[in-house]
Amino acid sequence: MKQLLLLFAFLFTIVQIEAQENLPTDYLSKEFHKGRREAFRNLMPSNSVAVVFSYPERVFSKDINYAYHANPDMYYLTGYKEPDAILVLFKENQTKGNETYNEILFVRERNAAQETWTGRRLGIEGAKSKLGFTTVYNGKDFSNASIDFKKFDKIIYDKIPTDLAGSNNAGNLYALIQTFKSKANIIQEDETSNELFTKITTALREIKTPEELVLMRKTVKLSCIAHNEVMKAVGPDMSENEADGIHAYIHRHYGAEDEGYPPIVGAGANGCILHYIDNNATKMDNQLLLMDVGSEYHGYSADVTRTVPANGKFSEEQKAIYQIVYDAQEEVFKLCKEGTPLQDVNKKSKEVIANGLLKLGIIKNAKEVNKYYPHGCSHFLGLDVHDKGNYMGTLKENMIITVEPGIYIPANSNCDKKWWNIGVRIEDDILIKKDSYENLSADSPRKWDEVEALAKQKSTFNEMKFPKI
Repeated sequence: MKQLLLLFAFLFTIVQIEAQENLPTDYLSKEFHKGRREAFRNLMPSNSVAVVFSYPERVFSKDINYAYHANPDMYYLTGYKEPDAILVLFKENQTKGNETYNEILFVRERNAAQETWTGRRLGIEGAKSKLGFTTVYNGKDFSNASIDFKKFDKIIYDKIPTDLAGSNNAGNLYALIQTFKSKANIIQEDETSNELFTKITTALREIKTPEELVLMRKTVKLSCIAHNEVMKAVGPDMSENEADGIHAYIHRHYGAEDEGYPPIVGAGANGCILHYIDNNATKMDNQLLLMDVGSEYHGYSADVTRTVPANGKFSEEQKAIYQIVYDAQEEVFKLCKEGTPLQDVNKKSKEVIANGLLKLGIIKNAKEVNKYYPHGCSHFLGLDVHDKGNYMGTLKENMIITVEPGIYIPANSNCDKKWWNIGVRIEDDILIKKDSYENLSADSPRKWDEVEALAKQKSTFNEMKFPKI
C-alpha cells in the first residue's frame, strides 16, 4: 500500500507539471542551448572534459531562501534553472556498452512531497523532454557514475563554491562538489582550468546570437517604458521607494522575472553614491533623481540610467552638468563600431567630461576628473549585468555594451557649493555593428529638453489613490 501511495503522489506531480498552463512561449529554445554546448565543445582542447555546477541556494532569513537565481553559464549551456545540478561535457564521444554520448546532466531528483512545498522540478524526464538531453541522471547518481576524470589531459571548470554547508544528502550541491573533487583528485583548484573555462565562456557570451538579441531587445525596451513612466509620475513629494516600485510593477507587467541588479534610485546627495540601493528617502524635493534600473527578462539584463529633475525642470547648474554627460555619450557613440579598442571608449568619455568640468571651473587640472567621474564608461551586458567579455580587446559585431558616463559632486567637494549634491548619469545599451551601432534604449529620452517635456506629462500612477495608514 505504501508503494502504491508513493506512486500515486509521483504521478500526481507529473500531471501537475504537464497541466501547467499560460507559461511564456519565448524562452530560449532547447536547440539554442544545444548549439551553445556544441560551440563550447569546439573550443575545448583534445581529450578534455568540462564540468559546470549550478549555483547554491542562499538563506534570506532563518528557514527562508532567497528566490533562486541560476548560474548564468549553466543556464546558457543547458536551460536548467534549478539548484543541485552538474553538467559534464566531453570533447570527444564517450562509450559505455552500446551507448555513445558526449554530455551528461545530473539534476535535482523529483520529490512529490517537496514539490508540494517548493514548486515543480524537471527531474530526469523533464530534462530530456524540455531541455533536449539524452543522458540524464539524478544528482545522487553522480557518486556512482563511471566517469574516469583522471584519463583526461585537461579538466575544465569554473571556480568551485567553497561556502557551502555540508550535508549527507548525496544529491545536493555540497555532495556533488565533494564527489567531483574526489573523482578528479582535486586537492587544490587548478587556476589554469578556471582561466580556460572563463576564456571559453567569455568568447561565447560576449557575442550575442539572434535568439539572444530578441530577449535583449525586449528587456531593454520594457525597462525604457518603466523609466519613461517614472519621469512622468515623479514629483518633489514622491519617495525613492515609490519610484523604485513603479519600475518593478512595469517590469512584472511585461513579464520580467526580476531586476538584473538591485535598483539604484537616488535623489540629490543619494544620486552621488554610485551603487546607492537604500532607496528610502521619503521625498525628493527639487533635486535630481538618478535612476539606474534594468529588468531581467528570461535571464537577460537591461542596464538603463536616466536622470530627471524631480520638479520637472533642470536648474541652470543641473542642466550644465547634465549637458556635459550627454556630450560625453554622444562622442563615445561615434566610436561604437567593430574594431574600436574598448579602452578608447573610456578614454574618450574621460576626455569630454574633463574638458567640461574645466570650463565650469569645477576642476583645475584634467587629471582631477576621476574625483567626479570615478568609474569606467562601459561594460558588457547580457546574462549578467556586468557580463563576460574581453575588456582589453576590441569591439565586435553583436556585442552589447553600456555607455554610461557620469558626474557626481557630493557636498563639501572642493568647488563652488552651487554644484554640490548634483549627480548625473545617463546610460544606454548599445549593440555593436560592423560600421555603426544601435541604441537599444533609444525609446527613453536623453536630451535635457526631451526629459523636461516628458516630465510634464501625467502618468497613470499619478491618479492612483490608496488608503492612509
